[in-house]
This record gives sequence, C-alpha cells and structure tokens, in this order.
Amino acid sequence: MKQHQQHDHHHPQDPETLHAEASAGHGEQGHAAGHESGSHEPGSHESGSHEPGSLKTAPDTATTTAHTHPTHHHAPDDDHQVHQHGEHAGHSTAMFRSRFWLTLMLSVPVVFFSPMVGHLLGFRAPEFPGSSWITPILGTVIFLYGGAPFLKGRAQELRDRRPGMMLLISMAITVAFLASWATTLGLGGFDLDFWWELALLVTIMLLGHWIEMRALGSARGALDALAALLPDEAERLTDQGTETVPTSALRAGDLLLVRSGSRMPADGVITDGRAEFDESMIPGESRAVLKSPGDQVVAGTVATDNSVRVRVTAVGGDTALAGIERLVAEAQASSSRTQALADRAAAFLFYFATGAGLLTFLVWALLGNIPEAVTRTVTVLVIACPHALGLAIPLVIAISTERAARAGILIKNRIALEKMRTVDVVLFDKTGTLTQGEPAVRETAAIDGDVDRMLALAAAVEADSEHPVARAIVRAARERGLTVPAAHDFEALTGRGARAVVDGVEYRVGGPALLAELDVAAPEELRKATEAWSSRGAAVLHVLRDRTVLGALSLEDGIRPESRQAVSALQARGITVAMITGDARQVAEAVASELGIDEVFAEVLPADKDGKVAELQARGLRVAMVGDGVNDSPALARADVGIAIGAGTDAAVESAGVVLAGNDPRAVLSLVELSRASYRKMWQNLVWATGYNLLSVPLAAGVLAFAGVVLSPAAGAVLMSLSTIVVALNAQLLRRLRLDPASLV
Repeated sequence: MKQHQQHDHHHPQDPETLHAEASAGHGEQGHAAGHESGSHEPGSHESGSHEPGSLKTAPDTATTTAHTHPTHHHAPDDDHQVHQHGEHAGHSTAMFRSRFWLTLMLSVPVVFFSPMVGHLLGFRAPEFPGSSWITPILGTVIFLYGGAPFLKGRAQELRDRRPGMMLLISMAITVAFLASWATTLGLGGFDLDFWWELALLVTIMLLGHWIEMRALGSARGALDALAALLPDEAERLTDQGTETVPTSALRAGDLLLVRSGSRMPADGVITDGRAEFDESMIPGESRAVLKSPGDQVVAGTVATDNSVRVRVTAVGGDTALAGIERLVAEAQASSSRTQALADRAAAFLFYFATGAGLLTFLVWALLGNIPEAVTRTVTVLVIACPHALGLAIPLVIAISTERAARAGILIKNRIALEKMRTVDVVLFDKTGTLTQGEPAVRETAAIDGDVDRMLALAAAVEADSEHPVARAIVRAARERGLTVPAAHDFEALTGRGARAVVDGVEYRVGGPALLAELDVAAPEELRKATEAWSSRGAAVLHVLRDRTVLGALSLEDGIRPESRQAVSALQARGITVAMITGDARQVAEAVASELGIDEVFAEVLPADKDGKVAELQARGLRVAMVGDGVNDSPALARADVGIAIGAGTDAAVESAGVVLAGNDPRAVLSLVELSRASYRKMWQNLVWATGYNLLSVPLAAGVLAFAGVVLSPAAGAVLMSLSTIVVALNAQLLRRLRLDPASLV
C-alpha cells in the first residue's frame, strides 16, 4: 500500500526563494513527532495529523492524546436573530412572525364587525349583547400587542431625532386608536371609527417587516465566526510535562506545544520545530508558509504538518485576530448608520403629514368648524401612512432575494442591494477570488525538448504526496493524458524537495534549495525561461535525474477563466476594477496585466486591507469589496458593499452584505443588474405609495370642500388598501429578470 504524506517543499515564503526554506514537513515530521510524543519512523505522521481541530493531552501525561475540536459559535438563525441597529433594533424575525399571525387572527372579527366595512360592502354584522365591544376590545389588543414594535421604534427614532417608518406608522395607529375610542365612547360626537383600519394597518406593516427581515437574514455573526477560529484549549508545557488549559488561561511567556492539525490559540514565536502554517484564514495566501524557530505565528492559523513549540507573545485582545475583530466591529458600526430608501420616504411623509395635519386643523378652526377640523385632521394623519409604503420595499426585497438565490447570490443586507447600483469601483481580493486559490502548472521546459516525459517523471515522484503543489503536478500530467510511471522509495527532503525511484533511477523534484544542496546549476538553456517565470512571481521547480537537471516547471495560482469576462464586463458598465493582495508586486502586476485590471494594491498586510478600502472611499469613490479570508472581513464590513465568496471563511461570509454561493466572479455582474432593476422597482412602488398620499391627503384635508369634493375617512382607507395591490403586482414584474452570469458578459 502506498503511504500518502504531506510535504512542503513547494511552498516558499516568496517566489524568489521558492525552496530556500521549503519542505519542513517531509523529513522533519517524524523527527518532531518523536521529539514531542514518542518515537516515530522517519517520514511517518503523527497520530491524527490530518484531523481538524486541536489535539490535547491529559494534564497528567504528555504521551496520551485525544482529539478535541474547537467549539463553533454560530450566529443565531433567522428566526431568532436579534437586530441591534436601525428600525429593527431589538427585534427578531420570529417576533414579527408571531405578532403578525396573532394580529391577523384578531383582525378578522374586527373587520367583520366594523360598521364602516359593513356599510361599504352592503352587509350588516349580527348583533348580540356585547357585540359592539368586539371591535374596540380586539382593536385595543391589536394596538398594544401588534403595534408594540412600532411604538418602541417610534421612541428610538424620536431619541435619535431621525424620523422614519416606525414614527410614521406609530403616528397613524395612535391617532386611529384614540379617535376610534372617542367614537366608541361617544365623546365629541365624532364618527371616526377606524378600528378596522387600525387592524389592517398593523397587520400589513407587521407582514412587511417580517418579509423584509426573513428575506435579508442577518449580518451580525462576523465576530462569532472570528471567535470560532480560536481553540477552546491549549497544551502548555511545564517542568512537570504537558497540561491542557483553557485558552483564556494563557499568559504572555507561556510555552505551548502546538501539534500537527491544531490551531494556534495565541500569537507567539516558534522556539523549537519547523512546520508549514496554513495562514489562509488570516493573510489570505493560497499556499502554506514555512515557519522556523524565531518566526512569528498568529492566533487562528493551523500547523499543517508538524508539531512545534511556541512562546506566547500576545493573548486575548492583544492578538492580531482580536485586532481584526475590532476592525470588523468598527466597520459594521460605521456602515449601519446609513439610512435606507424606504426610511427616507417615510421621513418625508411624516413631515408632510404632520404639517398637513396642523394646517388642516388651523384652517378649519379659523373657519369656526371645530368638529370638522378634528375629523379632517384625524383623517389626514391616519391615511398619511399608506399600506403600500409598508410593503413597497419588503416585497421588492423578498422577490429580489429569491431571484438572487436562484442565481447563487445571498442578499443579507438591503442597503448593500440598494448601493450596488451606485458602485464606482469593485475591489477584488486576488487569491481565491480572481484566482483558483491553489497552485497549477502553467509552463514547462525540458533540456531535450520532451516536456511530456519530464512532466510524467515529476508526477511519478510526487504521486504519493498529498501536498497541493504535488497534486497540481499530478493533475497537470493527467490533464495532458500522460502515462505516469510507478515510483517507490518516496522520500521528502526537508526544506529542499522530494525524491523517489522510477525504473531503478533516482529522480528529484525541488527548487533553488535542492540545486544548492547538490551543488548543481540550472543549465543556461533553462535560465531564460525560468527567469521569466520568476519575474512574474511564479514558483519554479526543477526535475533532476541523479544530479542532472532534466527540465523545470512553473507553478502559479491559476486565474479563473471567468475572471477575464467579469473584469471586462464591469468596465463596460463604467465600473473601475481594482485588485488587492498580500503577494509580491510582480505577482500582482502579472495577474493584473493579464486581466486588464485598472488599479493594483500589492504587498498589503492583513490589517491594512481595511485601510485601502477607506483610501478609495476618501477619493469620493463608492467601493464594493469582494473577498474570502478572515483578513478580508474588516474590508468587507467597511466597504459600501461587502461581497463574500461563499467558499470562503465564515467570518468573511458573515461580515459581508452579499454572499456569492459559488466562486464565479461574474456573479458580481448579476448583483449589479439586480441592484439596478430592484432599485427601479423600489422607486416605482414608492412613487405610487407616496404619490397617492400627495393627492389624497389634500383631499382628506378638504381643500376642495368648497366644490363639494371631500374624501371621507372610509373612502380614504379603502383607496389606501387598494394601493397595496398595485405595488404588489408591480413587484412581481421583477421575476422576469435574468441573472445568469453567462448572459451578462
């Protein structure tokens, strides 16, 4: 049986030193494992080295291991999600849902027993002792229970001095409630029975908010996702051996044993051992980074192949991961202050209705008709909040999110959907977004010209390895239809490469470190090709038979075929395309040149990506950020529109307002088209909803009373309900929108 091993000889820290410090895992793994937890054969794996999560030992022994996994802190689901910002602060989807259904049930008898409805529809509700109290009692329950979220929201908007939907709704239902009780009790002789209108208004508004919150979900789980990157426990080395302690108990200066497959519980410096660390969750690099004694390691990263000893330098809030958490929180707080389109319309209608109501009362009072002044004013204030406004935006959002979901796009934030149409620049993270996020053989060169034979031999040497680069070489050979010969005596050469015997001959695959060890120089005829590869940031591997160089391979993070189409299509729509990466500038420039990208930010440290977004915004540009790593989370939250690749990390997904289920960057085009179409539909619905008010409120106020034209309370309420049907039908037209990315390029 072939023994599969991980090795790291293909993973330099930068392209120029491809193999200078590579391959710690191959020969080092057995040594490190034996050093830490017993004797192992060279090249063998530690027990559980491929298992995720942290490995811990019992406090009283250093040799017995057990698998443990970090506890994942998931964000609450949609039904129980509590919103902390905006008009839904403190409210959950489940709350709106339960209040809607109960209010709907209570509204049925209120409408049925309403004298005004009976008069409009030409029927008379049955009368029996106490029947006249059905509408006021149930109406009061509806007002206090169903209307509670709006009354609470009104108080918050008043404190913030920022009137919006909640204040408009609460004004209408409060006036309707007071006027209806005055009519029920016979106070003032008014005929202002608005119990049925109060019930329908509360019911429809609850429905609208439930639809909206259910469609959007929540983007509040980013910090939970970041916290989940830390293991719950760590192995601390003491004079007595190894003890398992909670991560919270660690202190700077502690010496830790970090086993293969375990996450770093804190920031630190390696004191003993060498291992490749998967830092894709933090700096977003596509390849693991070799860490040796004296190198810094960061909390949340994973030791992929070997055990190392680490001296803790920072814990808790002082770690790099905690710094990213703070950036995410700050960025989310800054973006949450943006006011949505519907809220702006509601604010306008609030001021309009309030002004119209005061003017109506003053005019009729000056005319000496106080009863009519009260009747006209109450009618104006009640119908100032149309049902259509409560559903205009939620219906469009619900249909938009449904259409987007079918196209593999999850809309988590309605403001992100609205803003995407105004974006000036789309900033793509390179690794895993525009590129495949894993190495691929791009070019080959052979001394004798037989590149297929050379590639087949390289694949034979790497066949027993599970390393991403080794898999890339084997995959390239298979894609070319090559026959890969059998190999045996596979061995990883720590920091240099790998070797194996094929047909009785020893072959090696490695980079500059391997050539230096063998004191072999690459032939002159290869140098021109390999120097060109290196100049654009490609990793270069040489294939050797004994001490003779047969050829070379270039490995690069392959560009997604769809990326070229996405970039050109965005530019055709007048949107600038930028790219950000932690890679060396020559690597970034090579990718940007091939894709035709307008602006490049290269060699950007993880904590600085957020700053680059802010830099673009400081130029007056509206930015959409597309990324997939933890280090992208602050930038995603800071951007006007954060777009996460669904295959990325939980933290990136939770920080974004939009999530792409797949890895196709062309899906950004679908989002642009959806944003523009849905925004048009929102405006059409708002024009209808608010336009109706601009016409009906003056009529309800009695501006044409001299001509005998007066909008009665009953007629105003009916017309307001009919406007809801119009916006609902108009929103359905969004279903005709095509969002297939292939059809948009």
